[in-house]
Amino acid sequence: MSDNVVHLHKNTDPAPVTTLTVVPEPAPAKPIPLWIRSGRAVRTAVTHDVTKASARAMARHTLFVAGGAKIAAKRTWDGRTASRYERMFRAAEAAGNHELAAEWEERGQHFREARHRRRMDLLTSPIDAAKGVAVGAGVGIGSLVALGIVMAVATEDVTQVVTPLMATVKFINLLITVVRVVWGPQSLVIGSLLALLALWAVGSKQQAAPAWALPDNVRNGEGEPITPSIVVKALRDLGVSALRTAIKDMGDAGASMLGPIRIAGCGVEVDVTLPSGVSTIEVQKRRRKLAENLTRHEHEVFITIPQAARTVRLWVADSGALDEPIGPSPLVTDETMTADYAKGRAPWGQDLRGDAAALSLYQRHLLITGLSNQGKTVALRSLALWVALDRSVQFLMGDLKGVGDWAMFDGLAKTLIQGPTDEHVIQVTEMVEGAVDEMNRRIQAPPGTQFPALIVLVDEAQVAFMCPVKDDEGRFYGGSKATSRYFMAVRKIHNQGRAVNVLMWQGTQDPTDQNLPKLVREGAHSRASLALGTESQARMALGDKAVDGGAAPNLLRPGLDQGTLVVASSGIDIPKGQSSITVRTHYVDDDAAEAITDRAKALRDGVTTLTVIEQGEERDPLADIASVVGDATRVRTKDVLKRLATLSEKAYGGWSFLDLKRVLDDAGAEPYKSDGVMVVSRDRVTRALANRDTDGSASADG
Repeated sequence: MSDNVVHLHKNTDPAPVTTLTVVPEPAPAKPIPLWIRSGRAVRTAVTHDVTKASARAMARHTLFVAGGAKIAAKRTWDGRTASRYERMFRAAEAAGNHELAAEWEERGQHFREARHRRRMDLLTSPIDAAKGVAVGAGVGIGSLVALGIVMAVATEDVTQVVTPLMATVKFINLLITVVRVVWGPQSLVIGSLLALLALWAVGSKQQAAPAWALPDNVRNGEGEPITPSIVVKALRDLGVSALRTAIKDMGDAGASMLGPIRIAGCGVEVDVTLPSGVSTIEVQKRRRKLAENLTRHEHEVFITIPQAARTVRLWVADSGALDEPIGPSPLVTDETMTADYAKGRAPWGQDLRGDAAALSLYQRHLLITGLSNQGKTVALRSLALWVALDRSVQFLMGDLKGVGDWAMFDGLAKTLIQGPTDEHVIQVTEMVEGAVDEMNRRIQAPPGTQFPALIVLVDEAQVAFMCPVKDDEGRFYGGSKATSRYFMAVRKIHNQGRAVNVLMWQGTQDPTDQNLPKLVREGAHSRASLALGTESQARMALGDKAVDGGAAPNLLRPGLDQGTLVVASSGIDIPKGQSSITVRTHYVDDDAAEAITDRAKALRDGVTTLTVIEQGEERDPLADIASVVGDATRVRTKDVLKRLATLSEKAYGGWSFLDLKRVLDDAGAEPYKSDGVMVVSRDRVTRALANRDTDGSASADG
């Protein structure tokens, strides 16, 4: 009977008819042959990670023996021949060091002479040895015969004469038999095993096996220490044919190119003298490949050009060390710290060697640039926070971002403008032009007059350079032409401000020729750059000399190397022969900055900060006097005059004491003497304003 299944289908037509449909069952699946299942199992077993690791381990330890034998043979050959001296001679000659080459040639000649003398001694040594053996044997036999004679006399037996001699011969024969029976096969096996173990130890220590057979952690090289062989191999595989050929011809595998490897902070440093025909730029432009050959990331290898000719200096960080934060700023940890603008240095961070990096600000214009959100404002603010602890330093500040990064300087800066609009650019421009007027006033002072530092600081200065607004005379506030107001004001300060301590500090982002003109960026004495996008931007930020000398802010990692600066300045200690230095700056947050500015304000008598630059409108002298007096109980009249001149040079720049006294006398707030000096009373001025406003309101009501 068939195993088919019968299905009944009922027709729904008016005349019901039942039909039978026969549906065959599917045939059962054929079993997989045993040989296929076995093949799959074998393939799985062969390709399993444990199997591959075991096979690599077996191959590795076997190859360690072969590699150790090769190393031992090479060492033996070097010890028996003059090949070592030949290699060092060729290496010194290839490096152009003829004095060292002559020294190695002389050492090789001494070695050959000593070897010749040893070989000549071997010609006569068998005769000398035979004579020595004969003499020794004669003495020994004579002693035994004498002993036998004594025994023969004592026993009256003449045969006893040879008894000691025969006993000695039998003892020696017994020792030979014992050694042959006991240690014959075993000594051969044990000796072979010890020899193999020794070769394996040599090969294992030198990792003398192909890369595919080494463990994963060794093959990846993560955290691998930098050794001379690793550096030479990295240079050999750099892709410079002349360098590879020169290393091959040196004979010592290029070891003579390297100076001593020195520990330098969180990494090591080594000078490499390149062979003739290889340029330093050929190594510099292959930084990424060199880093990968050294089992490092690109940002962990820095290439600079020291003073020595045809030499590159490699600084290689410990793996992952540059991703670790540095400690807090001394500005935060030392609440008693003060500053000395003229003689001191601002604690800015650490260099790559882990040494403190401090910058002198004395009579130096400053420019800091970089991509957005890389720490430019914090780096610039850290310098301002330090120099603010010198009570003699004055600030004019413009923050063209306007998000409060500089708000803590309110009450410390004479002027603080915050905002990104064209109106703020206009005010910042007039602030800088006011600094130019102060500079000119100082220049016209008698020779030898000392002036306090006036730092004109503009953050996000690219906003000013790109401002399209014109003034009433048709001159642009932005731009880089001779009629551009902000540009020309900055240029004037760059040209003459340093001599009278009027300094220009600027922070910009993403520099171009349009938002950071060439004359402005080259006018800065201290130039620093965070991460940038291209080498051309790096040249804009630091100059051609610094970039040609190895400075590469364009190779910093945006977002990961925040706060890391490449600095070109005479105000910071740079290793001899280098044109720049990399600094990891301390991070000072807003709360810490607020605390530091509070300390700076405590050092001063009180500064009235102007937040708007007036533009020639009609002024209220009594209200302006009240504004500059501020919260102080009383202020000396000469200080009031200075503050009024700062508030509006046009309105009050020519005022004398008589002008001030006239306004106060008319208002009923007459100045008076206190401790021998004329002062203005805050209460009197406030009362006079209140009375005037009341009288004005009453008149209006009437």
